[in-house]
Amino acid sequence: MTAAYAERMGLRTGQTVVEVGRDDDTDPAIRDDIRRVTGSAPLDEGSGATRADAVLYWWREGDGDLASELTEAVEALSDEGAVWLLTPKPRHPGHTPAPDVIEAAGDADLHRTAEADLGAWTGHRLARRPADPHSP
Repeated sequence: MTAAYAERMGLRTGQTVVEVGRDDDTDPAIRDDIRRVTGSAPLDEGSGATRADAVLYWWREGDGDLASELTEAVEALSDEGAVWLLTPKPRHPGHTPAPDVIEAAGDADLHRTAEADLGAWTGHRLARRPADPHSP
C-alpha cells in the first residue's frame, strides 16, 4: 500500500518536479511516490529544468536564509507552480517552526496555501501571491 504522498501534495501525471536539498535524511518513499504519480523522478536542482510544476524543497533549520532560498526556488516554477517546502516534524533535528516558514515565504512574495503530513516531514505548499486586481 502506498502512502499517497504525491496525492496529498496535489501532484498529477506528467508534472515536472525539481528537487532541492536532498540529503541522507530525506525520505525515499516520498520521492518514489512522486515518481509513481508523475511518471518521472524528481529532477535535481542543477538539471537546468525550467518551468517546473513543483519544487520539492527539503529544508532544515540552519540550512541558510530561507527567504533567499525560496526566492531562488520560485525562478524554476511555471506560473501556476508551487514550492513544497518539507521540514522535519517538531522534536526532530532541523525542525523549522511554521511561523518561521510563513514569514520567510512572505519575504519571498509567497504565501502558504496548505500543509500536509508527509511521514517524518511536514510539507508546506507555498505559492505566488495572487495579482492585485486593483493594481495597474
